[in-house]
Amino acid sequence: MPTDARVVVVPETTGDPLRVEAVRIPDPGPYQVVVKQYASGVCHSQLHQIHRPRTSPVILGHESTGIVVARGREVTHVKEGDDVMVTWVPRDGEHASRRPDGVDLQLADGSIAKTTSSFTWADVTVADEQYVVRTPGNHKKDVTAIIGCAVMTGAGAVYYTAGVQKGQSVAVFGVGGVGLSAIAAAKVVDADPVIAVDLDDEKLAFAMKFGATHGVNASRVDPIAAIRELTRKTDGAGAPIFGADFAFDCIGVRKTMEQILPAARNGVLGSRTGGTAVLVGVPTTPVELDARDLLINEKKYLGSIGGSCRPDRDFAMFLRWYAEGDLDLDALVTRRFKIDEINEAVHALESGQITGRAILEF
Repeated sequence: MPTDARVVVVPETTGDPLRVEAVRIPDPGPYQVVVKQYASGVCHSQLHQIHRPRTSPVILGHESTGIVVARGREVTHVKEGDDVMVTWVPRDGEHASRRPDGVDLQLADGSIAKTTSSFTWADVTVADEQYVVRTPGNHKKDVTAIIGCAVMTGAGAVYYTAGVQKGQSVAVFGVGGVGLSAIAAAKVVDADPVIAVDLDDEKLAFAMKFGATHGVNASRVDPIAAIRELTRKTDGAGAPIFGADFAFDCIGVRKTMEQILPAARNGVLGSRTGGTAVLVGVPTTPVELDARDLLINEKKYLGSIGGSCRPDRDFAMFLRWYAEGDLDLDALVTRRFKIDEINEAVHALESGQITGRAILEF
């Protein structure tokens, strides 16, 4: 039977307020799962989507927790009553025999709202089974909602994309939900030092709770110079070494995308290669890189999408980090909103009022 739901709709006209509409979620297709939701994250990437021109209404959100209420006939990894997380990265793309589909949802006025993967700004959602990850259920259902994007993206960039090892130095530009997750992962692997870079002293202080050893306010000092000074040493032959082994941009604006390369460790010809810059934040502008620095210092510039994670494999690990106290999701979730407050939530995120991560609670 169709399921009644309340869904956040981004209107076709850019700049119009988001609206909450009553819709009917249809019976799931063969590879779909209907999920009644507990909570959903509110992510910066949705701001990009809201401001992007479009030709039809869209439905957003891509990280949540919930319980399965219906499943398609070809879905075997979950059943009705299972606790799950909804995400936007295929849960097991390596072994999948088909590509996951997005969802088109008919609204009350007959128009069709679209999404490219999942949507979680809704009290009930329907998603391709590849975006639905079964969880043990013996965990809190609110704060764990942010594992499906913020934690996966930030922590995965450190743990998987970069493969940071014990004792290596890390600099993280931008300490919102994704950046704080990256810092937490750096602490888990015993990176040292772990340098947080932001424009806000309050956010830098907050980052210390997650494992940052130093904070650099880029509105007052040159962050590249500060990172080089904090990591300066010499090798066995007396050659100077400076810069982070890994510099992560968790923002994606032009300035930070260009800063992480010179913030990465220099190389020494014939002795050691340079450090690695990792782009984690969604870029909104072109970028110019210093190709000479990249070449002469043998540095690397990597992209990390979704933290190189495989949700079926990794969500259990992040839940274990939370249970063992290595990933403080209770502290990371700093604001909570109801679905009817979605415009307030978006405004708070856009104006920098969210210290960690915001969630919608249903």
